[in-house]
Amino acid sequence: MEENEVKNVEGESKSDKFKRLATKRVKNAISKVELITNLAGSGYEYTPEEVEKILNALQGSVDKVKAAFSKQKITKTEFEL
Repeated sequence: MEENEVKNVEGESKSDKFKRLATKRVKNAISKVELITNLAGSGYEYTPEEVEKILNALQGSVDKVKAAFSKQKITKTEFEL
């Protein structure tokens, strides 16, 4: 997160701030997830179990985003191969 990312822009509404930050953060998240796709290339070896752990971790994070917006309890996602 950039240092000035969350600073208030003078006259910016809460809705505009949400849209500004969400756009930037979601674009960054998509970019990072797409980098994971590169791991499926022929330059790497992996097991089905490792792939399943990656996919479960990613799905867990998406589930937490959904829970946050529906005001459900959120727990931290852990990941290690």
